[in-house]
Amino acid sequence: MIQANIQKEPIQTAILGFGNPVRADDGVGIYVINQLKQHLGDREHIRIFDMGTSAFEVLFKLKGHQHIILIDAVLNSGEEVGSVYKLPAEEVEAQIEPDPLVFLHSLKWNQALSYARKMLGEDYPERIDVYLIAIEDTRFNLGMTEAARKGGDKVVTLLLESFT
Repeated sequence: MIQANIQKEPIQTAILGFGNPVRADDGVGIYVINQLKQHLGDREHIRIFDMGTSAFEVLFKLKGHQHIILIDAVLNSGEEVGSVYKLPAEEVEAQIEPDPLVFLHSLKWNQALSYARKMLGEDYPERIDVYLIAIEDTRFNLGMTEAARKGGDKVVTLLLESFT
């Protein structure tokens, strides 16, 4: 019996990191993005975006991606700093608002998805994953706690494993 060696076309994936790197642990999403850029390099089917705190214009670049991965910090989760959550698809969909009120310098992931859905219409991606990293320190500080960094490293490892 002869088996055909059929390679699946890789799906176009956009990875978006949110956060403010001058607000201590809130920068963990950007830390993850920087680590992924170093480890994944330039791959045709993966685009990595630093959403920072005011990157509204990046949403237009999501067209043509079938998979979006969002990474952000979550404050007051009640869990240990550095704990990682992957939200179920139905919970992600429940967070999307029909018409969110947003200030361009404080765009959050659920608001970004709400606007992306409107802007992309039929091109809105079928698959969305959200990784949240528990934090507690958002004071003005260029550094991040070791616990938050370890949580970021967990997400980096999970994503690298999924792309290899």
